[in-house]
Amino acid sequence: MNPAMEIATDEKALQINLDSAKYGTFAEIGAGQEVARRFFRVGGASGTIAKTMSAYDMTFSDAIYGRTGRYVGRARLQTMLDHEYNLLVERLDSNFGGKKTFFVFADTVAARSFKQRSESHGWLGVRFQSEPRSQPSEIIIHVRLLDQTNIDQQEALGVIGVNLVFGAFFHRQPENLISSLQENLTPGRIEVDMIKFSGPLFQNVDNRLMSLQLVSQGLTNAVMFTADGETVQPAEVFYKKALLVERGSFRPVTYATNDMLDGACRVFLQQSNCSKDDLVVLMEMTLENLLAGGQINHADFLARVDILRALGRTVLISKFAEYYRLAGYLFRYTNRPIGLVMGVPSLIEIFNEKYYANLEGGILEALGRMFKGGLKLYVYPMLDETSEKVVSGTQIKVAPNLRSLFQHLTDNQCIQEITDYHPEFLRIHSPDVLARLQSGDSSWERMVPPEVVHMIKQREFFGYRRPIAAQALYS
Repeated sequence: MNPAMEIATDEKALQINLDSAKYGTFAEIGAGQEVARRFFRVGGASGTIAKTMSAYDMTFSDAIYGRTGRYVGRARLQTMLDHEYNLLVERLDSNFGGKKTFFVFADTVAARSFKQRSESHGWLGVRFQSEPRSQPSEIIIHVRLLDQTNIDQQEALGVIGVNLVFGAFFHRQPENLISSLQENLTPGRIEVDMIKFSGPLFQNVDNRLMSLQLVSQGLTNAVMFTADGETVQPAEVFYKKALLVERGSFRPVTYATNDMLDGACRVFLQQSNCSKDDLVVLMEMTLENLLAGGQINHADFLARVDILRALGRTVLISKFAEYYRLAGYLFRYTNRPIGLVMGVPSLIEIFNEKYYANLEGGILEALGRMFKGGLKLYVYPMLDETSEKVVSGTQIKVAPNLRSLFQHLTDNQCIQEITDYHPEFLRIHSPDVLARLQSGDSSWERMVPPEVVHMIKQREFFGYRRPIAAQALYS
């Protein structure tokens, strides 16, 4: 580590150690007691650390925290925080509860070992009081450790652990805390792909916006949250599941949006030989799709997410402008079938070579990466409104030098047509719907599902204007 960064991390730990009001427990499993070690070595730890704990053996871990299916998981982290915090208050409140703020830091980590080279990752959390005897608040994160050696991963874990504890005490603005997580770490050493704030200090925090911050601030390439608004780590949801992903701006969701997904889902389930219970359906938005004038409009983002939530959809926010990068991300988490849902215009874009100029192998490399795991594209047809002809996914025109490649992909059924659809929905386009609802033209309501119409009108999403005739009645 850079000596200056090393000193900066030590300074954070020392600042906490010298604050006599803070007192707590460090419980760490899986990569050494790297965070506690930081606090011990800078001096003054006796004023901060009530106990350190490291139950490596599974039998000991189960005896202390209860049995679990996955030792490196959110559930285990939560039981560690619960157990250690309750113990801390039970044993020390009578002596110190009136003058100290108690905290517990916990982590459970799978670092690189000499036996295996599986993905290195961990769950970290801190539960802390803001005032003596106040109800605690909590922050939990999931990290991927990207260094190639165990010693480097341990070092990175110690740094981000200190950053998390320091941020909990001194960065009460969540956005500032998020940016501080990567302090004193060079780029490419860690990835934080999940964060959740809870408790009295964060009662007004929307964790969906905090997930968005992880992407926009460069801590990860993708985040996700379920229809109930719960921020989740992808491996929690994707494990042993088939995936079907529809990319869009969803501004707003229309009948065509749903028709595309429904048609793709029917074909996918038929071909993949999996049940609905085995399938995770994702609505994906790229960061680029969320930008307006170079900035992310948080209200607009939440409007889209709230509509998808009302429809029961799980949402993925990513930086993957190119589909092959999205495919690579999904391959990381499952070996089950994966399908990407799109319209004909998006398929045409995929076969535009200009998007792959940065790849040494050009479009061949990109498509090789995309389809290597058996991924399929499910393509919704397009109406050519000039000729009134329907253009399907296998009928698009590609550059002459790509015709054989395109034919190879269609012959091998990598590109699947969606044939079960409502023809009348082919004339519905989100930009047109958006323009109508913003201009007071009520015809947009016939292009959008009723629950979406109700939400847009009730909460005035996307610059909604009441119909002009209706406005005249109130003027």
